[in-house]
Amino acid sequence: MKNYILLYLTIIIVSFNGYAQQSKINSADKNYNNYAYINAIKIYERVAEKGYKSEDMFKKLGNSHYFNSDFEGAAKWYNALFEMNNDVEAEYYYRYAQSLKSTGQMDKAKKIMDEFNSKFKNDSRSKRYDENEDYLNKIKANSGRYTIENAGINSKYSDYSTFVHDNKIYFASARDTGNFSNRKHKWTDEYFTNLYFADVDSVRVMKFKNAVNTKFHEATPVFTKDGKTVYFTRNNYVTGKKGKDAHKITLLKIYKATFENGKWNSAVPVSFDSDNYSTAHPALSPDEKTLYFASDMPGTFGQSDLYKVSINDNGDFGTPKNLGKSINTEGKETFPYVTSENEIYFASDGHPGLGGLDVFVGEIGNDGSITNIQNIGNDINSPKDDFAYIINPDSRKGYFSSNKDGGQGSDDIYKFLETKRLKCLQELNGVITDAETGATLPGAKVTLFNNEMEQKNTVPADASGNYIFPVECGKTYYVRAEKTDYTTKEVPITIEKTSGKTSLPIALDKSTCKVTVGDDLGKCFGIKMIYFDLDKSNIRSEAALDLEKILAVLNDNPNMKLDIRSHTDSRATFKYNENLSDRRAKSTIEWLIGNGVSKNRLTGRGYGETELVNKCADGVPCTEAEHQENRRSEFIITAL
Repeated sequence: MKNYILLYLTIIIVSFNGYAQQSKINSADKNYNNYAYINAIKIYERVAEKGYKSEDMFKKLGNSHYFNSDFEGAAKWYNALFEMNNDVEAEYYYRYAQSLKSTGQMDKAKKIMDEFNSKFKNDSRSKRYDENEDYLNKIKANSGRYTIENAGINSKYSDYSTFVHDNKIYFASARDTGNFSNRKHKWTDEYFTNLYFADVDSVRVMKFKNAVNTKFHEATPVFTKDGKTVYFTRNNYVTGKKGKDAHKITLLKIYKATFENGKWNSAVPVSFDSDNYSTAHPALSPDEKTLYFASDMPGTFGQSDLYKVSINDNGDFGTPKNLGKSINTEGKETFPYVTSENEIYFASDGHPGLGGLDVFVGEIGNDGSITNIQNIGNDINSPKDDFAYIINPDSRKGYFSSNKDGGQGSDDIYKFLETKRLKCLQELNGVITDAETGATLPGAKVTLFNNEMEQKNTVPADASGNYIFPVECGKTYYVRAEKTDYTTKEVPITIEKTSGKTSLPIALDKSTCKVTVGDDLGKCFGIKMIYFDLDKSNIRSEAALDLEKILAVLNDNPNMKLDIRSHTDSRATFKYNENLSDRRAKSTIEWLIGNGVSKNRLTGRGYGETELVNKCADGVPCTEAEHQENRRSEFIITAL
């Protein structure tokens, strides 16, 4: 009988304990769902210490530590999850591997990443890992390029995300200002951040104007060059379910404040903000016509993606555009910063790195595409979170934020000097001279084009006829020199693959071509034909080179008018050649109009094979060179 009583009491105790543990789990889940990760961790870990095991709890415990950049704690609980079951979502494989890397367990991290790679081949992070198996060697090769020191403005709390304006450094800080009413964020258990600033060469920190700072988070400021507008991040709350389960969801929004009549006006959210997703960490393009930012808005590939939005002349915004899969992953891309050198720096845990967030840099093409993304090396990057990188392209000085070991608080601000560029750069220089006399030609217009004939830079030759361009090692460029009364000249040059200097002197011939009405302007420049792809009428880069010469003459002679005539050889039907040449003539006219020439100065049409200059009519055997004589473009002057 005693055994039955003992068994009965045991069942009651076990049931009561089970109920008690579940009650605690429910409380922890509520904190977790409200982003109160610190409170959730305390409850979950007390339950786990009593032997309670649950895949869901281990996932949430791992995430709570991971979202607070406590990678040691995250690795511990993700490990407990994988010991129970490794048939989990891709995100847990990736976060586990990131946490292992962040705690120095590289071999185990590689094992988990290899499993991730084999199970989730369609994940872009898997593809990047597969394509960059030697990524650690690449990171090593990009390292050793910085001198770094503490910025001198840090506290024992979180300090991060800098912007330099008017010789002042602005940043976000969770430091305690001594006000007992200051609130703490349940996510991190730190004070809400406000904006602060200090002189660049000072450690005396002051709080930013109260019109911008509030009782909630403010961070990541960026000022316009005139100092009259600031964009920044602020959190807001959206109320969730009503009743006893009521909670608030934390979202981030980008705000804009303006300085008028000696004070900052109240900040307002930008038009593309939403109560359904976050927008954060604004960054301005150098021309201040584009705002870059991070968001998890619909269409985002991962936890957060990088976007851009145009800023109209009246201050309104266009439609945000995702920067694409070349830069965005299923992970987190955030904290963009764009330089005048068409580079975008950003933080990511989705590209191959050292663990946590790493800083990367990519090149922004003329079409807005992002290419050649590289990890900037282990001077800046560490196994922890490294982010909010900014740099002055001229001085090569800048700041970044990190929670790496050795700091004063959870996040700290570091300043740096980049002593060696990631890109291999050279100096391309030369002197522009008169080909006959050797005299230098000061004021000559010198233009640099890349291999795709995209204009990169234009400078006047100095008083000694010299020019200088910064160029990248190993790339091919075209240098064009122009001077009134001289024939324009383009010269290709391929830069050596090592840093240094390359000299390219250019000698210009005096313009001996005197033209009048009825003459072919193209003959002055040796233009026999405008190059098109086979059977097509779109302007190729080679054609643009020659048309630039015609354009320059038209700009110098505003009364000149041209009749543009396109001819073909006889090797197609008569009608086909007529139509093709006509399309090409019109395409040439459209190119000139698109580059500023008034359409009333241009006429033209195609003549097909009607005006052959040699014997090569239908059925007559001819060489390729003879056929090419008939494929020509004429620019007949009709008025001066």
